[in-house]
Amino acid sequence: MPSTRLLALPLGATLVLTAPWPAGAANTAPVAVENATFSSPTVQTGTWATGVDGWTGPTGVASTTRSAHPQGLQAATLGWGGRAVSLSTRLRGVRAGASVTLSWDDNPDTCAASGSGPRSYTVTVAGAANTPGSFATKDPAARADWYTGRTYTFTAVEDSPQITFTNTAATNPGCGQLITNVQAAQTPPPAAAPTPATSDPCAGDGASTPACTTGAANKEKIEDCPATSRQCLEGVAGKGEKEHAGIDQQTQALDDFTHTPRDQDPNTALGPLCQVANLHTGNLEPGDTVLAPGTWWYC
Repeated sequence: MPSTRLLALPLGATLVLTAPWPAGAANTAPVAVENATFSSPTVQTGTWATGVDGWTGPTGVASTTRSAHPQGLQAATLGWGGRAVSLSTRLRGVRAGASVTLSWDDNPDTCAASGSGPRSYTVTVAGAANTPGSFATKDPAARADWYTGRTYTFTAVEDSPQITFTNTAATNPGCGQLITNVQAAQTPPPAAAPTPATSDPCAGDGASTPACTTGAANKEKIEDCPATSRQCLEGVAGKGEKEHAGIDQQTQALDDFTHTPRDQDPNTALGPLCQVANLHTGNLEPGDTVLAPGTWWYC
């Protein structure tokens, strides 16, 4: 089932029903755009209100009557104070590396003279590979004439990338284009394939180490030796002198320990011990203990 556009519903806005996004990657998801339908500030009277909540730029918002959008939305203008202006916001839910598609609607506004030609503007975002998008409204006709569903796709080079709409009209720039219903969707970059684990010390960067290069060369030489030629094998692998010397040292140490001479015979060593025992038990009478002292000890 394809993902659908986010239903943007800022404070004071009316519910806006939007069409599904075109079929794409299964993990494409909508991104929240702050004040996407420019419902804040709400234009209660007149045709304009100064400022655009959640966006930056010296501009304002047109009332629903002035914008005359088919869905009854307010709109932001790219012309203010008699000059062309820019309007920017950040897509807070987007992460670096994601592929992002914007969608919005535009209108030349009724202030533009009928037949004066489409009103041009750009959409820009950071990133050397992200070519600015150039767009133009329909030809002014002294009435609202909305183009719905403009799109611009880019790859985010940072978290929360900033998007900017800029008026580039050469004539009467103060009569700016109207935009509204800004939506976004992102597809995260493909996950990097996991690197298979290996226990081989000569795999990858280890292949160039001296131990691995020498071992590989010796292995090829050993494979060339006849199975019955001990001399050939010893010439490649060596005779194991170090290993033999280590085994000989361990054998000698064990032999020295086993044959260590003892100073006294065990029975001879009991003599002094008996003297100590008799010293402590010599004054005891037969009735002083349950067992006679002479039965306690070897002595």
